[in-house]
Amino acid sequence: MKNTMKTVFLMTLMMVLFLFIGEMIGGKTGLTYAFIFSLAMNFFAYWFSDKMVLASYHARQVNEAEAPKLYSIVHRLSTRANIPMPKLYMIPTDTPNAFATGRNPQHAAVAVTDGIMRMLNDEELEAVIGHELSHVIHRDILTSTIVATFAGAIAYLAQMLSWSLFFFGGRGRDDDSSSLIGELFVIIVAPIAAMMIQMAVSRSREYKADEGGAKLSMKPLSLASALSKLEAGAQQMPMQAQPSTAHLFIVNPLSTQRFARLFSTHPPTEERIARLEALATGKNLY
Repeated sequence: MKNTMKTVFLMTLMMVLFLFIGEMIGGKTGLTYAFIFSLAMNFFAYWFSDKMVLASYHARQVNEAEAPKLYSIVHRLSTRANIPMPKLYMIPTDTPNAFATGRNPQHAAVAVTDGIMRMLNDEELEAVIGHELSHVIHRDILTSTIVATFAGAIAYLAQMLSWSLFFFGGRGRDDDSSSLIGELFVIIVAPIAAMMIQMAVSRSREYKADEGGAKLSMKPLSLASALSKLEAGAQQMPMQAQPSTAHLFIVNPLSTQRFARLFSTHPPTEERIARLEALATGKNLY
């Protein structure tokens, strides 16, 4: 129920943001177009955002015969958690990572990279799957996937406006200074707002998914070990990922050399490992 309310609030917030942007750029006409666009975006985000995210990473659905170890782990943990078996996808990249997506536990998917299947041992992989299934159980998946869709739309809008100003900035704007100011506002502020929303949604839920995954797999130290390996692997082989979807993954797929930790969509991996180690010794820091 809590995540359902969060999703409704998020979709409403994004609609307000688009309406604000539309009014600043085009007045009443822009407001009308923004309203229509935001309705379409909300519809699209709810029904199709998970499919778009999977397609953007060229994820391929696999069955038991194609990925027997992965299927066995996911089936075992899904049964333990009393949720439907999610669809399984493989992402063709050497960067080790994983994420879950979907509308709800009945329409969920777990995607893992080729790299994570090679890097982690069976217990570490099981702990990572437990983390992802925890997102499914807590219904984080719809919220985070909707955030990815809207963040991508805002980034695309800002990019298009910046190109428009670059190529057509001088055409007859002397009598339309308010429109110019609105476009500059969108270019500068809107992507920052989208990033802040990503951070707000992602950081706290990762701690909860770590705890839930550790308990579901009953392997908190294996999850801690997996996080350490995945963090190192992501830094050595940064993924060609869109910043708008970075928060979906279990560890940040982008190189932290490019982004300050302060603005990372994930909490510090060292802190996540420390919490898991404390959980293994009977302490609960969550």
